[in-house]
Amino acid sequence: MMRVGIGYDSHRFASDRPLILGGVTIPHSAGLTGHSDADAVAHAVADAMLGAAALGDIGRLFPDTDPTYQGADSMMLLAAVRDRLRVNGWRLQQVDVTVVAEAPKLAPHVGVMQARLADVLDVTADSVSIKAKTNERMGFIGRGEGIAVMAVATIVAAAPPG
Repeated sequence: MMRVGIGYDSHRFASDRPLILGGVTIPHSAGLTGHSDADAVAHAVADAMLGAAALGDIGRLFPDTDPTYQGADSMMLLAAVRDRLRVNGWRLQQVDVTVVAEAPKLAPHVGVMQARLADVLDVTADSVSIKAKTNERMGFIGRGEGIAVMAVATIVAAAPPG
């Protein structure tokens, strides 16, 4: 059996934080606001995986009202989502991510982001696709106010142990 889920996340820029996307710190004049480290890539991927398995969303699992998750490493949250899927009989087959941002240029960082996500998700790097697009200077993204990320995850029923 196979299922597909869609995830979305967006965050505003904040000048007092590092920019972390896909578990990678990317040089830029601003990071993203959020209760955790605000890794919008990890958040969108997690929601896509949870949606495919009909297991809720990251806001329910890791609420921003819980001080436990203040400044949390989103890759650790993503690993917890991976484990939650496994416990429920699913495994990730592949994920496709689109990051929408006017800046910074992400092309030089895509390979490292893919490798980092693949490692955390326990899949091969060729099972992780990351694309970067601009918003052609339209809307909050075009004005340089933030970043949005969309992700699609395909999960399959895990083989029973034994």
